[in-house]
Amino acid sequence: MALNSDRNLVAILCFRWDSLPTAHTNPSRYLHVTTLTCPELVGCSHVKFFKMMCTKILTLLSSHPLRRIQPCFTCFTTIQRDRRDYSTVPLASGCCFIKRDFQKQRKSLSGMPHYGVNNKRPFSLSPAGIVNAAPASVQPYLRLMRLDKPIGTWLLYLPCTWSIGLAADPGCLPDLHMLALFGTGALLMRGAGCTINDMWDRDFDKKVSRTAMRPIAAGTISQFQALVFLGGQLSLALGVLLCLNYYSIALGAASLSLVVTYPLMKRITYWPQLVLGLTFNWGALLGWSAVTGSCDWTVCLPLYFSGVMWTLIYDTIYAHQDKEDDVKLGVKSTALRFQEHTKPWLSAFTVAMLCGLIFAGANVNQTVPYYGAVSAVALHLARQIYSLDINKPEDCWKKFASNRNLGLLLFLGIVLGNLWKRNDSQHDG
Repeated sequence: MALNSDRNLVAILCFRWDSLPTAHTNPSRYLHVTTLTCPELVGCSHVKFFKMMCTKILTLLSSHPLRRIQPCFTCFTTIQRDRRDYSTVPLASGCCFIKRDFQKQRKSLSGMPHYGVNNKRPFSLSPAGIVNAAPASVQPYLRLMRLDKPIGTWLLYLPCTWSIGLAADPGCLPDLHMLALFGTGALLMRGAGCTINDMWDRDFDKKVSRTAMRPIAAGTISQFQALVFLGGQLSLALGVLLCLNYYSIALGAASLSLVVTYPLMKRITYWPQLVLGLTFNWGALLGWSAVTGSCDWTVCLPLYFSGVMWTLIYDTIYAHQDKEDDVKLGVKSTALRFQEHTKPWLSAFTVAMLCGLIFAGANVNQTVPYYGAVSAVALHLARQIYSLDINKPEDCWKKFASNRNLGLLLFLGIVLGNLWKRNDSQHDG
């Protein structure tokens, strides 16, 4: 940005995309440092314009598609007056270089992304790509419902698929209409749950680096806007629920209290993951009732219990990412409850989960492929727990995300096991 051609003052802001080190980014702090760094700008008629443009840039970048943004910019400044270069002052979040240093920094900046006016990000069919391609005014709402991070939707949806698959007639595939309907409902209810969570936790999220750029915490969406958006999501979810039978409508409505109160549990108990399990696995009950008209509790309860144990496994792993911040904020979790004894607890939950799956399968006359899938689930969890490093957030995330594959593996076993029943019946005939 050329500010004064007579004095040859040039300031270029180059943003580095990295993890956010602080809870909030204060543009005025950086602008103030920049003004001090460039003494020629003091008293210049273009200072107000410069500050206005920088504020707009930083505001735009605060809602950028990337989840974690660090406006840790490097300011290259050329200041010449009477053929004399002014010395520069290091910025708090970067460095300031005079013109002769530019060539030295070019190589280090070659790998940095450039978001110029004419740059166009390639379109991607991935969830993050779809969100990035959405209009800028819509993107904060899509991020609020975590559309760019579908792992939570998968973990909510998969217990529904297990239940729908187990409820299918022997030798038949699961009801595809029900699978699609529950997929839509999972997307909407997960979004509503995230919105409620962020509304409750807005003050906490500002103080945690991983969550500081969530739309409500970052200020890109107000509390009122989030409330209106929540009403829209719940209305659409109600429309999905009304497509089911009356028994399922009543059963589905009963879960709303869990959805609303779960975010508060981390303030009062070390077992919020248990409440999350009760909430996230409600579909294990609802899927069966949607297909058959009521719940067979000899199947639904063991399946529901297994889902709750599964949630305790993966969400305890997830909670280890934030345990240091949780201690500072006074937030509770099973990660803090178990600490170094996490692996024995996870192993116990694994055994309980497998027992529930075996019991549910036996009560619905499941066959060899199902029990083969349960065995594969056991191996997956054993490897996951054995190799887990609870002190490495990146490893915790990797293990947590792998549970989507575990859930899909079990669903495949249920489908194949159900199809195997037809072969058994034909053989008996």
